[in-house]
Amino acid sequence: MFEKSVSHLGFLQFDIQAGDISSNLALVKKCLKEQAPPPGSLIALPEMWATGFVYEQLNRLSAEIPPLLVEMEELARSHGVVLAGSLPMKEGDSLYNKLFFSGLGSPEAHWIAKQHLFSFWQEDQWFCTGDRPSPIDLNGEDIVAGFICYDLRFPDTVRPQCCQGATIILMSAEWPLARIEHWKVLLRARAIENQAFVVASNACGRWDGLKLGGHSLIVAPDGEILAEAGEAAESVVLPINKEVQKELRQRFNSVAPSPWATDDAKKLMSIDDLVDDVVSRKKTGQKIVFTNGCFDILHAGHVDYLQKARRHGDFLVLGLNDDQSIRSIKGPERPVNNEQQRARVLAAIGCVDAVVLFGDDTPLNLITSIRPDVLVKGADWEESEIVGAKEVKADGGRVERIAFVSDTSTTGMINKIKSTDS
Repeated sequence: MFEKSVSHLGFLQFDIQAGDISSNLALVKKCLKEQAPPPGSLIALPEMWATGFVYEQLNRLSAEIPPLLVEMEELARSHGVVLAGSLPMKEGDSLYNKLFFSGLGSPEAHWIAKQHLFSFWQEDQWFCTGDRPSPIDLNGEDIVAGFICYDLRFPDTVRPQCCQGATIILMSAEWPLARIEHWKVLLRARAIENQAFVVASNACGRWDGLKLGGHSLIVAPDGEILAEAGEAAESVVLPINKEVQKELRQRFNSVAPSPWATDDAKKLMSIDDLVDDVVSRKKTGQKIVFTNGCFDILHAGHVDYLQKARRHGDFLVLGLNDDQSIRSIKGPERPVNNEQQRARVLAAIGCVDAVVLFGDDTPLNLITSIRPDVLVKGADWEESEIVGAKEVKADGGRVERIAFVSDTSTTGMINKIKSTDS
């Protein structure tokens, strides 16, 4: 835990040396020595500050990140500050872009993974998407929301973190000069809508022929720009007045209100309405995911499966067997819960975007009507046995098979209930 209250915010803006961890670390040390930030400073570093986006080298370079984080922890503590910037990090075979906070007492413990990967730069071909994060508690008083570069375009990346108490938002980025006006407008918007301080570090120089934008910023909770860098290397640390934020939130608070404005029952859709909705969503570029099942007695295995299915796209459609089709599959005693009850419960699960009933023996007609981009089924099914797989792939989509992590089954639960009752 950081022992000091955050009194200053700062950023280090520099030209990242591609693939050269030692040179970039030396540059950070030099900047800190010259800047001499006061103890209690929170300082942002650019995205991928130690390596740059040298994709082909990242698997190798990621092995050097754990010892680098140990050194960063020592460096931050020696200055009495917290340093935060993103780095490539492996989890098993998966590579993530993680915003690490150094100076809190544990080198690898405090991080937030990038949630929105910029496909225009092929990030989605190299990195995995992070989960929705929790904010970082520095000291029991100062709580920081974090996001990385492209996340800036998605307000919901930091909004939940601010609702959990974050009063400072920290951004680590490699944002291009061509879109630098977007950068400034969006950072100010995030400050205003969350009534939070924003400190944002951007890289400068060039990457793969692209001019990076610089213009790192520190923004007050009312949107006032407190500090702005130019396009060249620059470091800034300045004091902040937390009373300004406190007074602003006392006058009117736009962070606390979180009404439940969604009627989940509206997720229950007819096939005609669903097709219209899917067509509209595809026009915006959304990827439609489809899976199906009976979901008679919902259990943890179902929920885990649906959550993993949703992560394969932007809109999850769940085809639900109606009562008659379940009886034809499982016998006259099933389902235990009727179709409307099952549909209503499934609609209340956050990762499910639409529920549609079908009465055919298979969901093939439903699949060919929706034309999903991703067809999901349990890993116990071979792809050759999955209804609709051939049609989805012929249409340019793909098939994903997901293993159930729970050995719980609806039939097993029913049998257990019967044996208990007897």
